Amino acid sequence: MFTGIVTAIGTIESVEQRGDLRVRISCPWDPAKITIGASIACAGVCLTVVERGGEPGDAWFAVDVSAETVSRTAKGMWREGAQINLEGSLKVGDELGGHIVSGHVDAVGTVADWEPEGDSMRVTIIAPRELAPFIAAKGSITVDGVSLTVNSVEDRTNGSAHFGLNIIPHTAEVTTLGELAQGSEVNLEIDTVARYLQRLESLRA
Repeated sequence: MFTGIVTAIGTIESVEQRGDLRVRISCPWDPAKITIGASIACAGVCLTVVERGGEPGDAWFAVDVSAETVSRTAKGMWREGAQINLEGSLKVGDELGGHIVSGHVDAVGTVADWEPEGDSMRVTIIAPRELAPFIAAKGSITVDGVSLTVNSVEDRTNGSAHFGLNIIPHTAEVTTLGELAQGSEVNLEIDTVARYLQRLESLRA
């Protein structure tokens, strides 16, 4: 489990096609504190550490990314030089600063609009039809591994939903969300609570 509070931005150093993709990611962590077999959320995707190395403040770890994962995540994210949000898994006693995040991407969204609003940036993302029922104003959603609050939702006739978010300067600085632009694809994970409420409602129908 994760919280959607990003603790570092990593950079993909290399991508090797084996049976799966072996992806090596550099990060400003201490390699001694990266455990083989540990789970790390990479742009919202829960992956398992299979190798690690480097020095404190200049570490790296490697993960295997299956073809299924590649097909269900944002296009172009698994490439050399790409920057991705990182979060280690939640430990007993850790502060739950965001919301409960599983690290399982539900769908890929597309940035429809991006414009200044005060000191923040107002972002509108298009969510596909299958996610629309789970997105609600003032609810939580995970975008590329970042826990955010939905400000507004507009349902479209094709079944999709356009939802708005505010990216404050701090979030833009410490995550990759500050680099988003119109047309960018993002990994989306709906709130676990919304998932169960929708399931209960469907059983009542």
